Amino acid sequence: MKIMILSAYFEPEIAASLYLFSNICEALVEAGHKVDVFTPVPTRGVSKSVTKEYKKIKKEKLMEGRLKIHRFWLPNERKSTVFRAIRYFCLNFVLFFKSLFFKTDVIFLASTPPTNGLMGGLLRKIKKVPVVYNLQDIFPDSLVNTGITSKKSLSYKFGKRIEQFTYKNVDQIIVISEDFKQNIINKGVPEEKINIVYNWVDETAVVPIDKSKNILFEQYNLNRELFYVVYAGNLGFAQNIEVILEVAKLLLDFTKIRFVIFGTGFQEQEYKKMALAMDLDNLIFLPIQPYSTVSYVYSLGDVCVVACKKGFGSSAMPSKTWSIMSAQRPILASFDKNSEMEKIIKNEEIGLFSESDDVIGFKDAILKLYQDETLCRRMGKNGRNYILNNISRKSGTKEILKIIENTVERNQYVQK
Repeated sequence: MKIMILSAYFEPEIAASLYLFSNICEALVEAGHKVDVFTPVPTRGVSKSVTKEYKKIKKEKLMEGRLKIHRFWLPNERKSTVFRAIRYFCLNFVLFFKSLFFKTDVIFLASTPPTNGLMGGLLRKIKKVPVVYNLQDIFPDSLVNTGITSKKSLSYKFGKRIEQFTYKNVDQIIVISEDFKQNIINKGVPEEKINIVYNWVDETAVVPIDKSKNILFEQYNLNRELFYVVYAGNLGFAQNIEVILEVAKLLLDFTKIRFVIFGTGFQEQEYKKMALAMDLDNLIFLPIQPYSTVSYVYSLGDVCVVACKKGFGSSAMPSKTWSIMSAQRPILASFDKNSEMEKIIKNEEIGLFSESDDVIGFKDAILKLYQDETLCRRMGKNGRNYILNNISRKSGTKEILKIIENTVERNQYVQK
C-alpha cells in the first residue's frame, strides 16, 4: 500500500508532537507499506545553515527507500500572524498541486494548519482516495478560547465553514482525547467516523535521568541541590505562562525553589518583560531544546508544569503530559476543571491539579510536593508506570496503522 503524508513540519524541525509523525512513518514502513512525505524545507527551530543544506535536498530516501521525504521551499516563518497565515495558504497551495499528480492509496494529514482539512477534503473529491485526518487542535474553537478572536468575527465564521467541510469530507478522524471526541460529536460528526488515539510517547526515548547525570545542570550552571519547577514548550497565548510568573512571585521567599522555562513563541518577549518587571530572580528562561534532549529537560525538574488558559482545556490535551510522565516526574496542572487532564491526574495519582485561574491553588500544589519528597517521587513513578502500560509508542502506532489500513480496505470495497 502507498501512503501519502502531507505535513507542515518534519524533522529536523522542532515543533510540538513532531516526533509522532516520524514514529508513524517508521511504523507504516515496518508494516510493509511505502510512505511518501511532502513537507517544506525545514526552518522552524533550526539554524540557517541547516535550512541552506536542506534546500539542496529535494528528496530523501530512508529505510531502504521505502520512506521518501519530498521537500520544497517556502519562506521562513515569522512572528506576524498575517504572514504566518499567508505562509500556511502557500503551503496548502503547493501541497495540493503536488498531491494531484501523485498516485497513492490513502492520504494522511494533521490539523496544522487548520486549512489542511479543506485541502484534504478537496483532494478526496478529486483523486477518489480516502483521507485520514489527525485532529490535534480544534479550530476555530482554539482561537476563541485564547482570546484571539470572537464567535462574531469573520475569521471565526470562516473557520467554522472549514471545520464543517473537513469533518464531512474526510473518511476517518483521529482525535487525541475523549474531550475532543465529545466536542466534534456535538457538532454532528458520526461517532463511527471518530477514533481516539492518545498522543503517545516513546518510552525508550524519554526516560528518567538522575540529577547527578543530567548534563543540563552544567550547561546552564544550575545548582542540583535546589527544587526545580519546569515548564517546556510553546510560549503563546494559550499556555497561560502568566500563572507561572505569578506563582513565582508568591514564592520568592522560598529560596530553594526555582522556576525554569524552556521555550519560544509569539509571546516570549512579552513574558520575559513581565518577569523582569516582577523582579523574579527565582525564574529563568532557557532556549527550547531539541527532542533528543527531552529526557534531560523534564528530568531537570522535580515537578513539571502543564498549563492552559481557562476555557482551552476542552480543545487541548498537550502531548508533553505523556513526556513528563515518561520522565517519571509528577505533573503540576493548571487546567480546566472537569477536563480529561483533571480526571487522569486524580484517578492515576500522577500529580496535582488546580484550575487555570487558581493562582493560590497552583502555589499550594507546588509547596505540597516541595515539602513531601516521598509523595513527589511516588507520583512520578505512577506516571511512568501508566505510560508503560497504556501510552507506549508501540500501542499508539499500532492503532494508527489499523485505522489507515481499515480505511483503505473499506474504500476499496465501496468502489467494487
